[in-house]
Amino acid sequence: MQTLQNKKVAILTDQGFEESELTSPKKALEAAGATVHIVSLKEGTVKGWSNGNWSIELPVDVLLKDAKPENYDALMIPGGVINPDQMRRHPSYVQFAQHFLESGKPLAAICHAPQLLIETGMLSGRQMTSFSSIKTDLVNAGVLWEDKEVVVDNGLVTSRNPGDLEAFNAKMIEEIAEGVHLTTGAFTSPSV
Repeated sequence: MQTLQNKKVAILTDQGFEESELTSPKKALEAAGATVHIVSLKEGTVKGWSNGNWSIELPVDVLLKDAKPENYDALMIPGGVINPDQMRRHPSYVQFAQHFLESGKPLAAICHAPQLLIETGMLSGRQMTSFSSIKTDLVNAGVLWEDKEVVVDNGLVTSRNPGDLEAFNAKMIEEIAEGVHLTTGAFTSPSV
């Protein structure tokens, strides 16, 4: 198993995250040695969703207003119908996620989570998957959409649903272990 010692990963979420899509990746990241912070606009706790009902509440580790994306090696965004729809309404969530696309740092998004990424305007030409009901939204944003359990495009890891979590977690950890992927051309090495 790959080690993520000394790696910090932010899990960006609001209310209504799909429970397994947050708890399973968080557990896998921590088992691999990463430090994981739940980052949210919500103070105190965020509430999950499971089997059509509200479920567990998890503590927010860092308030979004205090979180600096540059302090994290990677970002993970859980899905759920409610969570991404809440987040895409707030520019601070969009800007936090956009940092990872701009810098080429690993970003993992499952199920409906790519709805937040659409708001960045940075998905055109990227290979991705998602929950089937948002396929058209992603295609309209320029995504090359595939119906596969996990799709990786230069550090951007996406999966369709909770049934894909095993593959999603493995690829997410692999991408974080490999480090930064500078894919956008936005950052070049300084001349010496």
